[in-house]
Amino acid sequence: MTMQRLMGMMQGLQDAVAASRAEQECIQVDLAASQARNDELQRANEELRRGWRDVDEPEAASPPREFTTPFSQAILETTIPNTFTGPKVTFTGMEDTEAHLTVFHTQMMLVGGSDAVRCKLFMSTLTGMAMDWFISFPEVTLRLSHISHDYSENSI
Repeated sequence: MTMQRLMGMMQGLQDAVAASRAEQECIQVDLAASQARNDELQRANEELRRGWRDVDEPEAASPPREFTTPFSQAILETTIPNTFTGPKVTFTGMEDTEAHLTVFHTQMMLVGGSDAVRCKLFMSTLTGMAMDWFISFPEVTLRLSHISHDYSENSI
């Protein structure tokens, strides 16, 4: 091998080393930028987790209260068909009881159903004070006509 050829090879190796160093510097810059972005994302993730913890840990809610219904066991065991659409009315105790009964009876007349089904669905229209009134009945055999009479007479 000639000296000139050796010098050429050395120059080629030096050029390759310089290119490699330049590439390594670019990789180092990219790595530093990636690490900075990763740190930023980790901080954002931690903030989100802290926020979710606040949402996931609601104040201690009281368990739903248990209550009896004035329905007989036969009414309680009555199943409401899946195809049956119940009434689209709610009553809190602040509205007109007669208007609520009229809407309820009208809707039930349109869809039909046994008295037991109507009793169960009537209960589903009550909330708040109206539900409190309803569950205050003693456990007896009721028909919807009994409920309607007491409901009208004892405006909540």
